[in-house]
Amino acid sequence: MSTEARLELGPSSLTDALYESIRKRIVNGEIPQGEKLTEVRLATEYNVARPTAKAALERLTALGLLRRTAHKTAVVPVLDQAEIRDLFFSRITIEKAAVSALAATGEVPPEAARAQVAIEYAARDRMFENQVEADISFHTALVAAVGSRRLARMHELIIGEVQLTMGQYQAHRKAAPTTVAKEHAAILTAIEAGDPAAAAEHLAYHLEQAQGRLLSTLPAGD
Repeated sequence: MSTEARLELGPSSLTDALYESIRKRIVNGEIPQGEKLTEVRLATEYNVARPTAKAALERLTALGLLRRTAHKTAVVPVLDQAEIRDLFFSRITIEKAAVSALAATGEVPPEAARAQVAIEYAARDRMFENQVEADISFHTALVAAVGSRRLARMHELIIGEVQLTMGQYQAHRKAAPTTVAKEHAAILTAIEAGDPAAAAEHLAYHLEQAQGRLLSTLPAGD
């Protein structure tokens, strides 16, 4: 990127705005896997001080959207099949526990319901980036609504890599636009019906399908 083409940040906290801008660029594939991000690069692109760039990089690394190399350079990670399978094993375990607990109450979290509406609109309008953001919000809302700080912390440990797989691999594009929306709707219906077993079953099916679509995008033997 040319040094003249500086990126603009919103009026929120500068570090927060920088973090969010870079997060979206990574998730949407504008900054691809394997690409290095340095304090100097971000300070130049966004016209911010290096300590601000460093703080944003540290947050993105903690989230899992960046990894530090042996030379401490921040890089967008490339996940192989084993890592993806491990990620989904962890994700299914955590999120099945969450939807089972929610179904025991029979209450659909309002934030998850709002995210579902956003997913349906994005699917209708074929707005891939909006669908990814709404999908992340949907699953995060389900876990957060349980009210377990420890469960939420476990989910936070993997949510960066979850975002990475949703955006960078664009696996959503391998399914019909309404497929994910319908799978989400089935989860919410089971929660509202007060059926923990069905909620867990629909959640597991949904994520297993997502894993299959994701793995199919990888080169053979990766």
